[in-house]
Amino acid sequence: MVKSMALCGLGKSAPLPVLSTLKTFRKEYEEHIVDRKCKAKVCQAMRRFVINPEYCKGCGKCAKNCPVGAITGVRKECYHIDPNICIKCEACKDNCAFDAVYVEA
Repeated sequence: MVKSMALCGLGKSAPLPVLSTLKTFRKEYEEHIVDRKCKAKVCQAMRRFVINPEYCKGCGKCAKNCPVGAITGVRKECYHIDPNICIKCEACKDNCAFDAVYVEA
């Protein structure tokens, strides 16, 4: 619509990169919109941080370093990240000595 209704050259060419990527990467666009997933795991808004119970030792280091208090649990048991509170800052992943925190997309 923008391309056809624009009165100047800039308006006519502005939508071209988007139209080009829609043609080439249509499946990826649909995956993001319909399935709410990013196969490449690069879209920050679609990432979800999870704690693997097999690796978590319950040290609580992730919870101590979470700036918004999204991680709860009891010492020496597996902790849990609340995705509704998590701001995806990666502090939990960066501070986990056991690599128990991973990104799910």
